Amino acid sequence: MKQGLRHLPFLGSGIQLMAIRLAAGCIAVALIFATELAAADFASRGGPEPANIAEIGELLRTDPYDLELLISFGTSKGGSAGHLALALRDDNTDDDLVYSANFYADRRPEHDQAFYTDDLMLAVPKLEYLFKTTSSLGETASFGLDFGEIYKRSVVGVRVYGVPAGEKEALASFFGRINADFHARAARTAYHDGEIKYDYLLFNCAKSIGSAFKFGAGYEELAVTSPRRLSLTRLAAAANANLPTEMAMKLISEWSRRGYAIDVVLYKKYGGSTYIDPHEEEKVAFKDLPNRFPSVRSRDFRREEGAYRDFDNLYAMYLLYNLGKYSVWVNEATQGLEIEKEKQPMAYDEAAALAKTNARSDSRSYRRHLRFLPRGIRIGEAPDNSHLYDYTHGGKAD
Repeated sequence: MKQGLRHLPFLGSGIQLMAIRLAAGCIAVALIFATELAAADFASRGGPEPANIAEIGELLRTDPYDLELLISFGTSKGGSAGHLALALRDDNTDDDLVYSANFYADRRPEHDQAFYTDDLMLAVPKLEYLFKTTSSLGETASFGLDFGEIYKRSVVGVRVYGVPAGEKEALASFFGRINADFHARAARTAYHDGEIKYDYLLFNCAKSIGSAFKFGAGYEELAVTSPRRLSLTRLAAAANANLPTEMAMKLISEWSRRGYAIDVVLYKKYGGSTYIDPHEEEKVAFKDLPNRFPSVRSRDFRREEGAYRDFDNLYAMYLLYNLGKYSVWVNEATQGLEIEKEKQPMAYDEAAALAKTNARSDSRSYRRHLRFLPRGIRIGEAPDNSHLYDYTHGGKAD
């Protein structure tokens, strides 16, 4: 005992030395991390971002819209449905709040370890969701999905005017209900048959947004599919899944029926991000990923970017263009956000009628394998893409 007591000072010094070394190690790691952040490229995770994000946000908010449906483009070469989220405006703050289904909140152990999975419905400031390179959710948030969307893909914002405050409150409350059910591992709720967690086919982004309007805001006639997990194969579930663009078209129709005004903002993908998501098996820089308008359920689902021919896809793209007011982009030379284009949006009835006429005409011409100049303009694409449909060199239809 006495011998042990004699060694206590030495033991204490050892602990102090270990603590010093541990602290030094932590500082070194922090310095390395800080160096990585400092060295990150523009438009990469943790790197520089446009300096005028707040100014652009303030400018866009001079229009008194109440909510904004955010339709994200797909980033795969085929079978990409994109993403759907909803921003609710609060005039007591200087930014909208985006509610977005968390792709990784599916209770898979590998996702729990590497990604943010605290909530099923994320709530993120809109400027962060679109333009920021750091996340308020922490280091496990997914860049290009939970924040910094435009560095990975384009986003179409459908802004809605005249929405009653009570409707917005009901939507926010329903998203809170989804999170409460997720935390409680609830099953067989009024809005979903099965455990409340993310599922690409059964409970995805489109299902969560559609459910909020149907069961939260009282859109009783809104069609939201609810495939029963035990009665369907995955193939059958895919045939019945809610898709972002299809849900967006249903909601736009509902808003028109309620007399709400609508316009559209295109947030264009920044084409220079060199960031590579370390979690993806295929290491591709964001700038090299496809940027596909999210397809409806059709043969276009497997077609490449810019080669859509289906009436429903053409109608959606033409309608959104006709409703367009602004396009926002990052000027590569100045690395600042700018209003690239501005036009007068059509009223919904006029926009829908013109989109339908042009989509019907163009889809017929594609089926006949004609070389022609499309009548409609696709949102997010150059208007003259007729070179994609030249079949004089042996091309075949599906």
